[in-house]
Amino acid sequence: MEYRHLGRSGLAVSRLGLGTMTWGVDTDPDEAAEILAGFCDAGGTLVDTAAVYGDGKAEQILGELLGKTVPREDVVLATKAGISHRNGHNILDTSRRALLDTLDASLARLGTDHVDLWQVHVYSGATPAAEVMSALEQAVSSGRARYVGVSNYGGWQLAQAATLQLASPSGAQVISNQVEYSLLNRGVETEGLPAAHALGVGVLAWSPLGRGVLTGKYRSGTPVDSRAASTRFGGFVEGYLTPNSRSVVDAVATAATGLGCSPLEVALAWVRDHAGVTAAVVGARTSAQLKASLAAEAVTLPLEIRIALDDVSDPRRPQANLSVVE
Repeated sequence: MEYRHLGRSGLAVSRLGLGTMTWGVDTDPDEAAEILAGFCDAGGTLVDTAAVYGDGKAEQILGELLGKTVPREDVVLATKAGISHRNGHNILDTSRRALLDTLDASLARLGTDHVDLWQVHVYSGATPAAEVMSALEQAVSSGRARYVGVSNYGGWQLAQAATLQLASPSGAQVISNQVEYSLLNRGVETEGLPAAHALGVGVLAWSPLGRGVLTGKYRSGTPVDSRAASTRFGGFVEGYLTPNSRSVVDAVATAATGLGCSPLEVALAWVRDHAGVTAAVVGARTSAQLKASLAAEAVTLPLEIRIALDDVSDPRRPQANLSVVE
């Protein structure tokens, strides 16, 4: 697998990342072990989780597998803080107290004294940016995080955060922004990608398969074992089951037929190889889904296919409601 440096940092990560949002919810520990082993065997290194995933279960499962299923040193371990799940609702708290307390709890669940990349999960105007950045500073200076980044930040928010950290005494520069990016959500191209390029920040693209819709699995209905049929994740997918999305999915399927590969491989290769993207993070629920994503490593889209997909997924068309973050 190809490796790329995250922004202007010296941290190299696999161009395909493994997301763990479903671990402890739809993915049990045995399946998670098979997924992690398969990912690392294929050369994958970047494994991304978050304190809120499965209310901490994802980190706990991952922590039990590190050193047992795969060597800890083979993994670039990334987690996030700033969102908690209470009484069926997501609670945002990016205060220094909440962020650092969450980091300590994450380290305990992961069974390690440090993470390789610690990210603020979401921007919140309720906390001054300087306070948020001071938590990142403390995490690096104390050795609890090797690198720091942000997630779901808009262009100006990223610029503010990265600028505040330019003179960090501990070297805690913001090196990454993890954002949703796919053929069904290209909003980040307006400000997010240009800002990241100008600031030397790497982009980690979550949900590069359009929350699973770009695989084509929903073209003839909702499979009973899909996220859209799930009580917890149904709302996460619903916004992309629209007529506009259908035209993009049809175009991806047509391209896949012409190239002799799957729609998943086409959609994933489009994001992975877009200028400015360091890695595409796939949230495989099963080992079979992971294998399908790994197959995209052999696919490079011809320029004419990229141009055609760019045209049919023009971001000036109405976009889905993006109130749910990963």
